[in-house]
Amino acid sequence: MGRRRERASGFGLLPRMEARPRKDGKVTYRYHPVGGKPINLGTDREEAIRQVLGVNAEAHHQGTIRELWGLYQKTQKWSDLKPRTQSDYRQYSMKLLQVMGDVPAAIIRPTDVARYLRVERAEAPVRGNREIALLSNLLTLAIERGEIDANPCKQVKKNSERPRTEAPEPEALRNFLDWLFRSGPARRMLALMAEFAALAGSRRAEFLELQIPQIDMQAGVIRLMRAKQHGGSKKVENIVMGPAMECLARRLLALPRPDTSMHVFLNQQGNPLTESGFTTGWQRAMVAALQEGVIQRRFTFHDLRAYYTTQFKEQHGNLPELHANTATTARVYDRSKIAKRASLK
Repeated sequence: MGRRRERASGFGLLPRMEARPRKDGKVTYRYHPVGGKPINLGTDREEAIRQVLGVNAEAHHQGTIRELWGLYQKTQKWSDLKPRTQSDYRQYSMKLLQVMGDVPAAIIRPTDVARYLRVERAEAPVRGNREIALLSNLLTLAIERGEIDANPCKQVKKNSERPRTEAPEPEALRNFLDWLFRSGPARRMLALMAEFAALAGSRRAEFLELQIPQIDMQAGVIRLMRAKQHGGSKKVENIVMGPAMECLARRLLALPRPDTSMHVFLNQQGNPLTESGFTTGWQRAMVAALQEGVIQRRFTFHDLRAYYTTQFKEQHGNLPELHANTATTARVYDRSKIAKRASLK
């Protein structure tokens, strides 16, 4: 007759755990992973359970979008991104990880991507597009690691995006800038940046770290590097100063700054203005201006690039060179409300 089976030592164990009583009265614990050999966990019951929880937690995150996000931030592609783009991706990752963080990349289908865009982000379709663009980068990494064979994001059409059609009117912009100047030194710097963007049409990333030597008053030019160049190419932009820009440049150079600083745009402590510091200040100023009735309609800082394009066309009759393809400038930034053309002679 066989030995009586002992069951008490197996009570309360996690799934796939096994208790093996020994002749000396002790119990040895083992774990049986799916498709793998049993793992010996020793004789300490609580420690054995902790080990299984750790194994399951590690397996749970392996190959998931959350794990890929962590790995992506260690790649050279991530290092090559501009700090502002990295900051944007961190923002996009929040909702993406909330919804899909624990989902293994291998089981994501085009229908899952479509549901995220159409259902999960129905109230924020443009933001959803940006988040799926990040997901696509993570799945490309999964392909390179041999975890999946195709990127399902490539098979789904993104949400429609309507380009912005408004730019601030000259009078509204003047009122806003005057109000900023009267609102203290912090907002005064925002006003100077906004005036620069409106006169030069440059992206904030191109002049946020502008240095004094880049402003050549003798030659009458401001030298910048164009952002968003493809294929690793670089292009210098020489902004030829008109009377308004020359006046602004003199005011910028006359600002108080530490003797060791060469930066043009500074915060109240005399340090270079950061992207996060600017964004916070701009958003608060815009809300306050709307509440006080200074402006009637909200506009973004990037709309000042459209303001420049529209006013440049009004003054010169043609579009400025903002992109390699003039059609892109016309489609994205020309917000003229009246089309002008000459009649036949």
